[in-house]
Amino acid sequence: MNKTHSKTTDRVATLYFWVSGIVIIGILAWFLVDILGKGLPHLSWNFITGRPSEVSAGGGVGPMLFNSFYILFLSLLVSLPIGIGAGIYLAVYAKKNWFTNLIRLSVEALASVPSIVFGLFGALLFVSWFGWKISIISGAATLSLLNLPVLVRVTEETLRTVPGSYWEASLALGSSRWQAIRKVLLPSALPGLITGITLVAGRALGETAVLIYTAGTAASRTFPNFGLKEMGGTLAVHLWYSGSSSLAPDADQIAKGSAALLILIVLIFNLAIAIPGRIIQKRLTGGK
Repeated sequence: MNKTHSKTTDRVATLYFWVSGIVIIGILAWFLVDILGKGLPHLSWNFITGRPSEVSAGGGVGPMLFNSFYILFLSLLVSLPIGIGAGIYLAVYAKKNWFTNLIRLSVEALASVPSIVFGLFGALLFVSWFGWKISIISGAATLSLLNLPVLVRVTEETLRTVPGSYWEASLALGSSRWQAIRKVLLPSALPGLITGITLVAGRALGETAVLIYTAGTAASRTFPNFGLKEMGGTLAVHLWYSGSSSLAPDADQIAKGSAALLILIVLIFNLAIAIPGRIIQKRLTGGK
């Protein structure tokens, strides 16, 4: 009787997981087909590289596309070293006491804070107090703060999944802590770190609430413009603006094209990070 009940339970659980997976894949496929189907016909070289137009049809998204990658690069330039370094500290160096528990609790709390709160905080700190005004540097700095808690948690949890025997064997062979981290822990944890960086980068590319208050909705008329004090409207912000406030006659088409372009960029960006990361990980660990 127990064996029959176990088989039935196993079949029900298996069916449930299969159905759940198919439903999730179906929802994602429907979103992709809907967004790309409506947006791809509006994509053209002129649209991707052209300048936006406020009141006439035919505007492009070139400056916004440039700002998206520029702000992403600047934010990762700050958040990656600090976030990964803090994660390594918590996983390897930090002692178990009330202070480190407080740090972890604070990081987890910050990771769940809505992005609009970070946007308002960034507007208060960087735009008003530091006097950077609404600019690319303000947006990048605020995005760095948004990404830090996620990077810290991902790094710590990923390093903790590496078998302890790897660490012990490295130290037993005479390695210092830093050598063990650089030669053993980080290469072994690289797939998880790449996944975390990809999630953070994808979130940054699609972020709007943070950047509306710190980088603005407009962009420089000349691009590429590397000025840090220029306004830095991104593609995601332009998508929101086109769908809500734009006066252009073809605002709806611009919004659909921007949405499709943003989806394609995120997909390509994920592949561009994941594939080289796998190759590097295999080389570092001696895999074939």
